[in-house]
Amino acid sequence: MSRAPKTSPARIGLALAGGGPLGAIYEIGALCALSEAITGLDFNQLDGYVGVSAGSFIAASLANGISPRQLCAAFIENDARSDDLVKPSMFMRPATAELAQRAASLPGLMLQAGYRWAFKGDSLLAALERLGRALPTGVFSTAPLEARMRRSLSARGRSNDFRQLQRRLVLVATDLDSGAAAPFGLPGWDHVPISQAVAASAALPGLFPPVPINGRWYVDGALKKTLHASVLLELGLDLVFCLNPLVPFDASHPVRHRVLGGGDAVIPHLVDGGLPLVLSQTFRSLIHSRLELGMKGYRNSHPGTDFLLFEPDARDPAMFLANTFGYSQRRRLAEHAYQRTRADLRSRRGEISRQLARHGLSLNAALLDDPRRSLLGRQPRAGGRAARTLQRLDEVLDDLSQALAQRGAAPDEPVRRRTAGTLAADQPHQRAQGGRANQPR
Repeated sequence: MSRAPKTSPARIGLALAGGGPLGAIYEIGALCALSEAITGLDFNQLDGYVGVSAGSFIAASLANGISPRQLCAAFIENDARSDDLVKPSMFMRPATAELAQRAASLPGLMLQAGYRWAFKGDSLLAALERLGRALPTGVFSTAPLEARMRRSLSARGRSNDFRQLQRRLVLVATDLDSGAAAPFGLPGWDHVPISQAVAASAALPGLFPPVPINGRWYVDGALKKTLHASVLLELGLDLVFCLNPLVPFDASHPVRHRVLGGGDAVIPHLVDGGLPLVLSQTFRSLIHSRLELGMKGYRNSHPGTDFLLFEPDARDPAMFLANTFGYSQRRRLAEHAYQRTRADLRSRRGEISRQLARHGLSLNAALLDDPRRSLLGRQPRAGGRAARTLQRLDEVLDDLSQALAQRGAAPDEPVRRRTAGTLAADQPHQRAQGGRANQPR
């Protein structure tokens, strides 16, 4: 049953998941596409924001009036005029203090291990386990990220204090010792500076050491949930935009793809890629399964709230194969995320238009269908007429499937997949970059 449009101004929220620096790049590209294509939507004037991990600094920036385009200039284009904003290099500074502290403890631990093996009857393995305490808890430091966020949020018109913001902002971390979620920004948690909350939320174990705040140690908020959108639902939101950069890759249709940075990649089976691809797929599958359960729970507990989820296509290898810290690719990846989000809007045009209309928003059809639109000022290369026709047909079939599902009919999935497979086979080197066959028409 369709819902009537709201008569009062809609209350809108934004939930951003993590995904490392390239996850942030995806979210920035997607946010730029959404802000341009949806008339009436201002990502700096929402009623609530929640950020997890890399999504935390984006959410904090948006809540402080920094636009998606400004984030793009700083994080993607390295614009010198955006020196007060977070740059990718902030995630790559060595954790020298952590490394030095752990190294200094090694001689004492070796003496303890030798003593317990020689005089206390410990096995050699048990004695050596003590040496594990000398291993660093992270190789990169969150201190540069915290310092840059503190500097950025000290500018005129911004605030590093949750309590001084005009809109709700929640940045979620995980208490390392208890395993409980730490929703910085909610009452009782809002005394912590926003910059510290960003550092804590982004501290992925193994890459970054836990962040100390008021005698407790905090790590990445994604350890508990993927989105944590529930912390905003008490605000009575009508519409929540959700962005998730991490999806498991669907390699069930092995085709050759031209990947970001050049070169071809054939992925008939992920096991052929060795341990890195297997671990990546495992991690993404765990993250995404929690997201699916969470989204189902949100819709069941808040049937009056609309949720719009945007994430990469599971059949798209660009986000899956990109080097997690390959910053030389960030311009191409951001452009790819921008163009694929535009394609997603077109593929779900009917469904999304109906949801937006209930909240006083609409899609800008002329802009969305403009094939010349680009995130970074470079006109996307157009494919041939056959490629454009196949891509348009693919999007129309997606939209039709959504409409049939809304009416209670089963979507024509075989037709949908057959068309996608034909497109991949006809354009084997074009699909991964959002160019040619994947360009907007």
